[in-house]
Order: sequence, then structure tokens, then C-alpha cells
Amino acid sequence: MSNISRRTFLAGSSASLLAVFLGGCSGSNEPAADGEGTEAAAGGHIYVLTASPDHGWTGQVGVFAQEKVDEVNAAGTYTAELQTAGAAADQIAQVEDILAGDLSSVAGIVIQPLDDTVQSAIQQIVDAGVAYVAFDRIIEAVQDSAVANVKGDNSGIGAGSAAYFVENGMKPGDAVYIYQGDTSSVTTLRDNGFTDYLLGNLEFDGATVPGDAKWTQEQIDSAITKSGAMNWSRSDTKAAFEALLGDEANASIKWWYAEDDELAMGILEALNGGGISDSAKEAFYATKPFITGCGGLQEYYDVISGESYTDITANLGGVMSTTYSPSMIQTAIQDMVDHLDGKEVPQDHVIACENVTAENVADYVGFE
Repeated sequence: MSNISRRTFLAGSSASLLAVFLGGCSGSNEPAADGEGTEAAAGGHIYVLTASPDHGWTGQVGVFAQEKVDEVNAAGTYTAELQTAGAAADQIAQVEDILAGDLSSVAGIVIQPLDDTVQSAIQQIVDAGVAYVAFDRIIEAVQDSAVANVKGDNSGIGAGSAAYFVENGMKPGDAVYIYQGDTSSVTTLRDNGFTDYLLGNLEFDGATVPGDAKWTQEQIDSAITKSGAMNWSRSDTKAAFEALLGDEANASIKWWYAEDDELAMGILEALNGGGISDSAKEAFYATKPFITGCGGLQEYYDVISGESYTDITANLGGVMSTTYSPSMIQTAIQDMVDHLDGKEVPQDHVIACENVTAENVADYVGFE
């Protein structure tokens, strides 16, 4: 699935998706009930291991994963089940439990590693001779052993934000602030995509940065500030933004690249609250700043479309999001099924992203 347009993203209403998730994923660390995939079909059993639904995006990963698991079970060639984990140690234990069982019944494992420490468990999967597909967080040291590494275009997310800023007047050497997600490869790719586009080393939407807007490495190093890990947390970003604007000199920054819609919402909530002085807000709005996010959070799409936070967006130059659909987990599961069916699948399976602006947001459906 290359984007989350209305043509490709819809998989039922949010209410029905939630019902699937609550009905199919409650107690998802346990094997499925009788008749729902516990007895391996002739093709064997597929395990799908994802993060616990601790915020919107990962929650929707679970929704889409369970929907695809149900589809696999209904098809009858393979059985499948979803297991979730809230910590890397729990996910490692899940892998070890699977590998300690009857390996002859294990067709494959689709895994969204919670962090890089899960590398040890993935190596155990490889050593056991079990096929696996990695989703979203790709661990470089073991990526070559995967059937497929399925991920959104994290570099493209950075490039898309940079391209949007350039389109709206950002000049080489302008001050930029980046709110980073975490310390994983995802954040590194989103960081590097942003700077690689500005340096002229990366395209977005088929084009490189115009020559008169190209940055030097010296400008990159001097003008771009990074927050450090916000842990994909809206509340952490809100607090960090309030603290940052405690020094009114920072209110002059015009370009704000948030590496997730939750982080962008943290900025908006800070501006909507009382933790920033009126004088700092006035100085901030005077620049007509731009804010970008990514992911497809419907709440943020409502901001982009002018349905909420209108008193704040009236003072901004613009808000934008790049697509990074949680429905990509279905592509990862399908890659495993296709591999087991003997079909060729791309090992480096990157799903392209698109910029969502006020002009085209009506063409996209977000997640709750």
C-alpha cells in the first residue's frame, strides 16, 4: 500500500475497526480461541508480533494487524495470531516461547521490533531457520536475513517536510527546530532525509531541491537544532516546547519539523495552553511559522483541514503532515504469505509517502 488515500486506506469505519481490535486483540498475548487459528493448517502457523497499543499509531497497527490475521485464518491455507508486547523484554520472551515449541508448525514470524535489543531474538529466529518479516523498525545488523523489511519511507518523510518548507520560502541557513521521535533508526532516517534533501542528495516527489535553495553542510550544522528523543509523546513535546519558548529568543524560529503527528499536536497544545507567556506567543506568531508532522492522525488532519485549532492556525504560515500509514502492517503480513506461497517479495519493501496539506487533506482518511 503506497499511500493512505481514500482509494487504498479505507478498511471500514473507525468504529468497525475498533470493534475488530477490541474483539480480536483483547488478551492478544494469549493464543487465539479454538477455531480461530490455534490448530495449524497444512501451511503452518504465522505469528504476528507488534507493539502494545500505547498511542494512536501503534493502536491502529494492532487494528490492521488483527484484521489481516482474521483474513489469513479465513483463507484457510495458514493459521495466524497476533501477540502484542509493551516492552522489548516481553517481546523477546514471546519469540523465545515460539521457538521453544514445535517448530514444524511455525510457518513464519512477522515482527515489529520494539527496540534494537530485540536483535538478539531476531537472531534466534534466523538461527532456528524460521522465516521472518520485519516491520517499521528495521534493525540494520539483521536486516539482510529478513524475507522482507517493510517500512514507510522514513527518509521521504524528512525530505517531504524539507520540500514543504522550501516551497513556502525557507532559505539556506534559516533556523529550523526538529522534534525527534526516539533514538531508533526511524528517527535517524527522518533526520537524514530532511538534511539530505536540503543538500541536494535526495529527491522528493521526483525532484531535488532547487539550486538557489540548496544548503551547505555548514549551514546544516549551524542552523538546525534537534530536540533529542520525545519518545513519540505529545505530552513530552508539549512540555519541551513550553520550556523552549521560555527563552523568547527561540520564538523567532519559523520552521518546526515534528517527526510525528503526535509531536506536532504537542506543539499546538502548548500554544493553546497557559504554559507559554503571551509575549513569547506574540513573538512566535509574528514569524508566521510552519509546522509539519507525519503519520495520519485524524485529529491532526482536522487541524490541517481547518476544523480545529483555528484560532492558532490563523496565526501560522501552514501545517502539513506526511503519510505513514499503520495499515502497512497488512503489507508485511501479506509479504509473509506471498513468500510462503513461493512468490518473490522485495526484501527492502519501502512504501512511499505523500505530503498532506490543506489543499489535498480531503483526499485522505486518518486514524483515530
